[in-house]
Amino acid sequence: MVLKERYVVLRLLLVVMALVSVVFAYQASSIPSSRLIHPAELAKALQSSVSEKPLMIQVGSHVLYSQAHIPGSEYIGPAASATGIEQLRKRVASLPKNSYIVVYCGCCPWDHCPNVKPADDALHVLGFTNVKILYIANNFGADWVDKGYPVVKGD
Repeated sequence: MVLKERYVVLRLLLVVMALVSVVFAYQASSIPSSRLIHPAELAKALQSSVSEKPLMIQVGSHVLYSQAHIPGSEYIGPAASATGIEQLRKRVASLPKNSYIVVYCGCCPWDHCPNVKPADDALHVLGFTNVKILYIANNFGADWVDKGYPVVKGD
């Protein structure tokens, strides 16, 4: 009987963990404004010959990346998944902790994005101190492409 009770407790714990992860997945709005960069500001910085160019990391879907992405950005994979976070960790493992990194997704409206918050959290846990998250209010198409900012299509 004890084994059966443990099984029930384990199943309940897994359900609670799943619910908690769903609740916290959509917390992009909890990223402090000091860690955000707006599209116009990033586009200006990327076009400037004097400002430091960031490592641009796209943490959304591959379909979105293939359709259009910021020139020079690298596709890592959805940061809402363990695989995406692991790819992110591998990519930044050899970088100095003060590297300028900009993370973006653009899959959906900001308060529904499941990818930017986990990526931001992972980079800060790893000790990175110069990370900015591109604030995309609606989606990448509306807030970057339609504004005429530079894009590349394909992989």
